[in-house]
Amino acid sequence: MRVIVTGGAGYIGSHMVRTLERAGHPVLVVDDLSTGHVETIPKDVPFAQVDVADRPRMTELLRNHGAEAIVHFASRIQVAESVSNPRLYFTGNLGASISLLESAFDSGVSHFILSSTAAVYGQPEHIPIDESHPKSPVNPYGETKLAIERMLAAYSAAYGFKYAALRYFNAAGADPDGTLAERHSPETHLIPIVLEAAAGRRGPVTVFGTDYDTPDGTCIRDYIHVSDLCEAHLATLDYLERGGASGAFNLGTGVGHSVKEVITAAERVSGRPVPVVYGPRRAGDPARLVASAARAEQHLGWRARRPLLDDIIADAWRVL
Repeated sequence: MRVIVTGGAGYIGSHMVRTLERAGHPVLVVDDLSTGHVETIPKDVPFAQVDVADRPRMTELLRNHGAEAIVHFASRIQVAESVSNPRLYFTGNLGASISLLESAFDSGVSHFILSSTAAVYGQPEHIPIDESHPKSPVNPYGETKLAIERMLAAYSAAYGFKYAALRYFNAAGADPDGTLAERHSPETHLIPIVLEAAAGRRGPVTVFGTDYDTPDGTCIRDYIHVSDLCEAHLATLDYLERGGASGAFNLGTGVGHSVKEVITAAERVSGRPVPVVYGPRRAGDPARLVASAARAEQHLGWRARRPLLDDIIADAWRVL
C-alpha cells in the first residue's frame, strides 16, 4: 500500500517510516519541520516539507504519490501549551486535519489512520480504560483529538471512508537499531527527562505529587514501546485494507508503572543515580491511566511485544 506519513520526521512518525519501509510499503514523508528533524528521514524515502493545512499542495502530493492511505502524526502534543494557547491547537490540530481530510477526498485516498490519545477520556472513571469509557477531555489537546475522531466517524458513516483512531497511552523507548531517539523541545515526557537527569544533562527530576491513591503515592501510567506502536499502525493498515470496520482502538500494555518505579528502573538500567525533588500535584493529573487493549488484540491481531519497563528504558538509554 502506498502511504503518506504526515509528521514523519517526528519521534513516532520517523519510527513509523522505518516500520513501513521494512514491510515493503512505498512511503512519502510530509513534515513542515516545525518540530521534526530532517536527518531522521531515510535518504531513499521521498520527503516534502509542507504544512498539511496547505490543501492545494497536499492534494497534489497525494495524487502524485498515488497515495492509498494517510497515517497522520502531524500534531501539537503539549498539554500545558494547549491550555495556555488553545488557538494553536484548534488551528494546528483540528483545522489542519480538516484541511488534510479534504485533500484526501480530493485525491481519492480512502484509508486514514489518526494518531490519537488517551487524553480524549479525561479523568478515568474505571481502570483499565476501554474504548467505551466516557470521553470528557480536560484540556484543549484532548478536545481537538476527540473532535478529529468525531469528524472521521461522521465522514465514514456518510461517505464510506475507512479510518482508525489509535489512542496512545504513553509512548516511550526507541528503535533497537539505535539510530532514532525521542527528541522534543521542550521535552515533557517522563522517561527521557529521567534519563537526561541520570546522564547529567539536566537538573533534578521533579516528582509532582506523592499523595495519590497508589501504592507509592505517585501517578501511574501505561508505557508502550514506540516500536510496538508502529507495529499496531502496520496491523491497522492491513485490517482496513481487508475491509475491517472503522473505529477507535487503545494502544497500551495493560500494565501501569508509577513515577517512582520509572525512576528506579532508570537507575537500574543506566547504573547511575537520578536526582529528584518533590513538588505539589499538577492540576488535572489523574492518579492512574492504564489501557485495556483487548479490542486491538481482538480486531487488529496486535498486542505489545515489548511490555517490560526495563526494556523500554534500555532502548531509550542506548540512543540518549
